[in-house]
Amino acid sequence: MSDAPIPKRRGAALVLSYPTAVLAVFLLLPFGTMVAMSFYRRIPDGTFEAAFIFDNYVNLLRPFFVGNAAHSLAVAGTVAVVCVLLAFPFTYLLTRMRRRGQIIWLVFLLGILALSEVFIGFSWSVLLSRTAGVSNVPFWLGLLEKPVSLSPSGLAMMLGLCYLAFPYTVLVLFPSLSRLDPSLAEAARTMGSSPLGAFFRVIVPVSRPAILAALIMVFVFTLGAFVIPQVLGKPQHWTLAVHITDSALNRANVPAAAAMSMALLAASLGLVALTAWIGQKKAGS
Repeated sequence: MSDAPIPKRRGAALVLSYPTAVLAVFLLLPFGTMVAMSFYRRIPDGTFEAAFIFDNYVNLLRPFFVGNAAHSLAVAGTVAVVCVLLAFPFTYLLTRMRRRGQIIWLVFLLGILALSEVFIGFSWSVLLSRTAGVSNVPFWLGLLEKPVSLSPSGLAMMLGLCYLAFPYTVLVLFPSLSRLDPSLAEAARTMGSSPLGAFFRVIVPVSRPAILAALIMVFVFTLGAFVIPQVLGKPQHWTLAVHITDSALNRANVPAAAAMSMALLAASLGLVALTAWIGQKKAGS
């Protein structure tokens, strides 16, 4: 039996009851509603009725959904790898700067986070457009016969997603890299390693947990992005999040959208668990 006084235990339970209630209302209740909705039956007039059928999940076996799911996972994985490859050396150099320089850069990154996904998407569409985009620079230099439009395209979508996820990646890596002992790289240098060799042989292996956390965070974050793929990509570049939104809002097929959401959630959680397991296995070996 616990030695804690009864009033203290009641006070602790009362304090914990509020976040538990918030979690239940804003997370568990909507999640349970979506699970139940995925088994509903859609009526031809655009509404739906309560049922317990598996038709919505059977339809997920069609090539359209399988192809879009694979495409979405590939896009999220590519964005995660690109962001970590760019953000890791940037963050490492940032932690080696003076405090004033770090604050300036962090404030700048936080300012980017304040921008909405809609604003970022349409800003990149203007930047990559034919009339006012970056292609006018080589045109003015005589390298192009006429400006070209780079949006919508798969490249434009990837640029927008990487821009959106880069600040988050830096903020995830920064605490771990800022706590690294500078003597690690110095010891490698005294043993004859080059600065680049010390970075890849010492800094990167020591920071493996932070790298893995950043990969998982960006992967899950990118899976849920739907404004940027819709604005900067063509229909063949749309991710599954866009198709889920289209199915629920434009096609009035909420049960199918709920089933697709559950399948995407299961796939993302499975890949996250697999990545974490691989990381722990490598760390233990």
